[in-house]
Amino acid sequence: MPLTKNELELMFLEIITPEKKIFEGEVKQVGLPGSKGAFAILKDHAPIISTLSKGVLKVVEENGYEHSFEVNGGVIENKANKIIVLVETA
Repeated sequence: MPLTKNELELMFLEIITPEKKIFEGEVKQVGLPGSKGAFAILKDHAPIISTLSKGVLKVVEENGYEHSFEVNGGVIENKANKIIVLVETA
């Protein structure tokens, strides 16, 4: 069965703090407060590991709904359209 347009644009995201997982799901876009400047990840982004600084992490879900999380630093890994964000607090 062919993939729909939405399925072709989606990535899997997990946002995890030391206490709990605060987000898990399919997303279209993630905006991150990188330690050397803000950046965004879309589907098929090159693999990356980066540190995060204090700021706002923005998530756009497949339905267009947006979430914002205040973070105090952390680490992000993106590989093969799977994004894992480890943050101190959110």
